[in-house]
Amino acid sequence: TPAFRQGNPEPRYYSFPGGSINSMGLPNLGYPAYAAIIPILRQFGKPIIASVAGLSPPDFLEAARAITAASPDLIEVNLSCPNIPGKPQIGYDVEASRALLLELKDIVTVPIGVKLPPYFDPVHHEAAARMLQDVGVDFLSLINSVGNGLVVDPDEECVVIKPKGGFGGLGGAIIKPVALANVRAFWKLFDGRMPIIGTGGIVSGADVFEHILCGASAVQIGTALVDEGVGVFERLEKELGELLQRKGYASLMDCRGALQEL
Repeated sequence: TPAFRQGNPEPRYYSFPGGSINSMGLPNLGYPAYAAIIPILRQFGKPIIASVAGLSPPDFLEAARAITAASPDLIEVNLSCPNIPGKPQIGYDVEASRALLLELKDIVTVPIGVKLPPYFDPVHHEAAARMLQDVGVDFLSLINSVGNGLVVDPDEECVVIKPKGGFGGLGGAIIKPVALANVRAFWKLFDGRMPIIGTGGIVSGADVFEHILCGASAVQIGTALVDEGVGVFERLEKELGELLQRKGYASLMDCRGALQEL
């Protein structure tokens, strides 16, 4: 975001069997800090993806302009944070998304992608895909958390997070079927030509494999990272490698999008 954000009041994250609920409120240092960090990260030899967000179109443009100047490898535009009180998810407004992305395309000089909210109706998948194709985005991140969930502690007879009366975005294993459905729907709508980062419900190497089968080229990890720490990446890589070996796949590209239908 353009400036430092403290985020929503705590407790704002809660893990439960099967998933998590959060209402973080985009806590971050602000783009000047990340623009300064990007050149330092080059020493690790890994792709650098900067995710920009805002509370208004001018916020997005300001952040994107500054981050572009720092030359990350990719920029992800977060159109789908469900946890800003009083602010709708722009990702559910196709025409507002189109207008913003067209402005961003004039500013951003590196490949640009979009992190979308979950869609639940094929009509909405199709409308979003048409818009994204018209704009010419380079990749998709699917999906952000499933907004406006509610988790209750029956012993305390109370909600488990403080912001928004306890309402928040659901993540973790519980949302995997929704994430897989969105990955598959957009993979098919783009005829397998759109790079997709699958996000949602990944806690095992098999979960990664399912995302790849549905059409993802890479994955993001959220809830499992918070719960397990950075060791989760090594574990998932090991489990995925063993699974691919058992199945006789030489690489992920051999099975990407290869999900069979009955």
